[in-house]
Amino acid sequence: MRNKLSFTNFLTVNIQDQRHSERHDMTRKKINRILVTGALGQIGSELTAELRKRYGRDNVVASDIRSDESSAVAMGGPWAMLDVTDAEAVEKTITDNRIDSIFHMAAILSATGEKNPQLCWKVNMDGTLNILEAARENDLVRVIIPSSIAAFGPETPRENTPQETILRPKTMYGVTKVSGELLCDYYVRKFNLDVRGLRYPGIISSETLPGGGTTDYAVEIYYKAIEEGRYTCFVKKDTMLPMMYMPDCIKATLDLAEADFNDLVHYSDFNVGALSITAGDIAESIRKYIPDFEVDYEPDHRQAIADTWPMGVDDSAAREEWGWEPEWDLDAMTTDMLEKLRVKLL
Repeated sequence: MRNKLSFTNFLTVNIQDQRHSERHDMTRKKINRILVTGALGQIGSELTAELRKRYGRDNVVASDIRSDESSAVAMGGPWAMLDVTDAEAVEKTITDNRIDSIFHMAAILSATGEKNPQLCWKVNMDGTLNILEAARENDLVRVIIPSSIAAFGPETPRENTPQETILRPKTMYGVTKVSGELLCDYYVRKFNLDVRGLRYPGIISSETLPGGGTTDYAVEIYYKAIEEGRYTCFVKKDTMLPMMYMPDCIKATLDLAEADFNDLVHYSDFNVGALSITAGDIAESIRKYIPDFEVDYEPDHRQAIADTWPMGVDDSAAREEWGWEPEWDLDAMTTDMLEKLRVKLL
């Protein structure tokens, strides 16, 4: 095994010619055995299910730090308990399961990260470094490590936020996402490792509740519409943020993962857009199907975080480099969400 990488002892070498010549070898390698970290999370659970459909149930190992062996994720294929901050455990899980590709979804989200910033840094940064180092040492085919719109900050243009722009987040979660983007791009250029990532907007899903994010209201509002007919929203009515329905989130992740590496100019920081909507827009969409639905707006500490994020993003790089195109609009999402939640909750 090669020596662990030290941040204080980087070698200064020019590998651009080598990287260019090896790109074709990278594109010929196929994903066969996949590890999903954070597989019990909001995105990880549905991503794991789709990966198993595409690559075979026995070829996708789901992992998480918490145990839920009765869950659909754990029962649907190979399962491993994994703390991504434990470098030896990451290495062992990869070698024991003959992993060649990783979808690294384990993370502490924005609102939770502000309550415990030290834990947020440990999980998000130490975990990411452990994944990248294990991938480098084991010559893995591909690593997908998502970023987030939390990478932006109040100095960033909020309308049609550019791909290349100021990244000065004001949350620890955002700090880890910017640092993660830079670290991932470093591994691409330094070690010729195929690492890719996209900046997720707020994700809305009927299957798994979110886990401590600033955009959780966009999911909770649908649950409360079905269960109680009213909701108290923790951001203002006119708070506009980029959002995306889970099927588009999974589509974007896999479209990027399966793209030809030679077509990519960016690697770990793609803007991806779908919906730019306010909390009031969601409420009005729900009222088309539940006319008596009532919403109160009582902003809390999460409003300050939301106010530093984009209202919409310029995702032309993703569209040009790997053909990104969303499929769901607001009302189509609302119809689908309400239909699925009625079956689930009633």
